[in-house]
Amino acid sequence: MTDTATITKGNLNKFEKFKAEKDGLKIKEEIEQIASLGWEAIDETDRDHRLKWVGVFFRPVTPGKFMMRMRLPNGIINSEQMRVLAEVVQRYGDDGNADITTRQNIQLRGIRIEDLPDIFNRFHVVGLTSIQSGMDNIRNITGDPVAGLDADELYDTRELVQQIQDMFTNKGQGNPEFTNLPRKFNIAIAGGRDNSVHAEINDLAFVPAFKEGTGQDFSQSPTFGFNILVGGFFSAKRCEAAIPLNAWVTPEEVVAVCRAVLEVYRDNGLRANRLKSRLMWLLDEWGIDKFRLEVEKRLGKPLLPAAPKDEIDWEKRDHIGVYKQKQPGLNYVGLHIPVGRLYAEDMFELARLADVYGSSELRLTVEQNVIIPNIPDSRLSTFLTDPLLERFAIDPGLLARSLVSCTGAQFCNFALIETKNRALSMIQALETELTFTRPVRIHWTGCPNSCGQPQVADIGLMGTKARKNGKAVEGVDIYMGGKVGKDAHLGNCVQKGIPCEDLQPLLRDLLIQHFGAKAREEALVTS
Repeated sequence: MTDTATITKGNLNKFEKFKAEKDGLKIKEEIEQIASLGWEAIDETDRDHRLKWVGVFFRPVTPGKFMMRMRLPNGIINSEQMRVLAEVVQRYGDDGNADITTRQNIQLRGIRIEDLPDIFNRFHVVGLTSIQSGMDNIRNITGDPVAGLDADELYDTRELVQQIQDMFTNKGQGNPEFTNLPRKFNIAIAGGRDNSVHAEINDLAFVPAFKEGTGQDFSQSPTFGFNILVGGFFSAKRCEAAIPLNAWVTPEEVVAVCRAVLEVYRDNGLRANRLKSRLMWLLDEWGIDKFRLEVEKRLGKPLLPAAPKDEIDWEKRDHIGVYKQKQPGLNYVGLHIPVGRLYAEDMFELARLADVYGSSELRLTVEQNVIIPNIPDSRLSTFLTDPLLERFAIDPGLLARSLVSCTGAQFCNFALIETKNRALSMIQALETELTFTRPVRIHWTGCPNSCGQPQVADIGLMGTKARKNGKAVEGVDIYMGGKVGKDAHLGNCVQKGIPCEDLQPLLRDLLIQHFGAKAREEALVTS
């Protein structure tokens, strides 16, 4: 392990300085003391930064009310865990809600610092953790939301994702080997053909690929493995899609390769300027060949060249609706959760659905929705009449079903605009005005940090400050052309500084001109 002092020598920015003074993970040992002090008496660096190492986030827009970010590898949670999160939101969350994130995760809002010891105890009892979920750590690892359920999957990603999390968090106890990366780091593993994980926007991604002649007998059938992508990221300064490492690995090698890549990035990533500290900046400086060679040195062996092609050859699925599983007689049902917002009662009800109709398991998707798996044919028709499906539909409108939104200014101090409520009201209005022949993916994000991922959307809306009649108002920059699934690529900014109050008619025109929408009166005439 490389120690903090060695990693951070040289020209240190303020973040590297406070990390050199005290490893962020040490805050775990101080929770009882911090809880007894109250939020206003906490050391400012501990409050604003180090608490993120245990998943607790100070939010200046809600002073005294913190956000908590969980770790849910592959987006899998059971009903007991969901009920505990609901109880935390209900009992301790003054704002009483939670958000499903674009990394198959859950964030809880309104948490008071004095309640942290009890909350962490509740998490421990049911096997939940929020360790190393913020700041310069590996974020929630994404995998296929229907892993182990999909008859067409190439690889069940669940165990690999869990193994990687166990490696870098020391099975949830915290691992100082990986608590001081140059910046945050995203990992995704795709096991299906439709790129459900958005591999191209991750620092490190594994996509399914078959390779000929990897054994001693070159006449054998192609061997399954993964091609590796590196360097994808979104930031306020720069957004880039991941690039090929020109390497292929078997499933058994994935965890070791993750460790090697993380070690190379940890020990060599750029640290002087935080705006240039993500992995892609190191790739720019070194070149892909040097980076690959350094990874091989850590592994202790050469990597095989990439397979000629990957197996991402399907259009992206959103998993909303009813689907047969690979297991005979079982079904999974995807529920649309509008902009991923859940209240305590919603969470209790989702846990009830999973218990009564399924196997007590729930899955989260990067589109901020919920899947209930393992519903027997004999219970399916009754499930579909459950009142909760009136709120969380299996057949939402063609705009609503693909709507994604970040937290926005209601709870996030980085956001320049309010997003979730505005996104919902605008989509409802547009679905009233227009008819559609296919889903249109609209993503809202409150600021250039791009948590709402506008660059992967058909239409992406990024919060900004605009001017109207000489006054500063909330506005958006408009992105178009993002594509997910097969041949995924990032979209581009096409218009800047549109006041939010002028946005709806502009979106209406874009939907008609580019996505085949029709005004309802026109659709009635032509039908």
